[in-house]
Amino acid sequence: MKKISVFVVCIFIAIASFYLLYTRKPQKQEVKEIQEKKLPLLTYTFKNLKKTHFPSTKITIEMKMGEKTNSFSQMFYFSTPSSPDKKDMLRVSGLMNLPKKKGNYPIIVMLRGFVPDDIYAPGIGTQHVAESLAEHGFITLAPDFLGFGESAPPSSDPFEARFQTYTTALTLLSSLSTLNEALDASYSGTIQANTNNIGIWGHSNGGHIALSLLAISGRSYPTVLWAPVSKTFPYSILFYTDESDDHGKALRKALSNFEVDYDTEAFSPSMYYGWIKAPLSIHQGDVDDAVPKEWSDELVSNLEKNKIDVIYHTYHADHNMLPSSWSQAVGKSISFYDANFKN
Repeated sequence: MKKISVFVVCIFIAIASFYLLYTRKPQKQEVKEIQEKKLPLLTYTFKNLKKTHFPSTKITIEMKMGEKTNSFSQMFYFSTPSSPDKKDMLRVSGLMNLPKKKGNYPIIVMLRGFVPDDIYAPGIGTQHVAESLAEHGFITLAPDFLGFGESAPPSSDPFEARFQTYTTALTLLSSLSTLNEALDASYSGTIQANTNNIGIWGHSNGGHIALSLLAISGRSYPTVLWAPVSKTFPYSILFYTDESDDHGKALRKALSNFEVDYDTEAFSPSMYYGWIKAPLSIHQGDVDDAVPKEWSDELVSNLEKNKIDVIYHTYHADHNMLPSSWSQAVGKSISFYDANFKN
């Protein structure tokens, strides 16, 4: 009986061994296959971008685009990596505004909100405020971003194209160290940029980008935000899907595929507002139908809980501080920059 039992056990062990060897892959092989699965957008998580070095690329200044009494505008160009882990570079255009008077001026990087491709021109979404800033002694630079103006095309992946706005703006901030070289070539040193005094201005989706830059960089750039998009990703884009021709059908499908491989919270700036070190001035209209006032109320509360220096201004105004609060918002923005740069 014992011999039969031993024989049965041996047969069972042999069958089990055959199954494990020939019908199931070893665990190490499974782990290797998971590791080898390509997830290229992981380079854009906030934790990975925080560890990324953004290169200083050469800024060049070209054609004059307009002129005011005390300021003028010109096209500028720089290059940005196609993705954080690649060395190939893409050209980006933008519009710069400068005071006419000889001097050494602070720099404001200006980030616009959404503008449809078919009506876009350099400066749309920032130019009116930029002209006021230049008239009051600031140099402003507003990048067009990839796919706009004279910039190279963005990624064909809609989410990577969105994340490229972060890397493009972060590269521009790193490249400001070359701005005086470009100004010297054009103005022989009569107009200089104070690269120790750099601020950010963002409107709507540009506010979303600005909040992302501040969290990723951890730098203390004084920042003014008008009606910033501050909700968590991807709700921050799904909220606007009713404006598209297909009512967001294509975007929701792309998002569904994205969420198979990626954790959306790793790409959401609202999860990382605690990383922000910069002073902020936030401006919000109470009849804004593009960014509800409740979003900015919640943002300010979140920032205050994280002990971030924030000033909150509200107006009886729409998304663009109209009809009667635009000048007031510009004046308060200028005063905020003046106070922070004097310190």
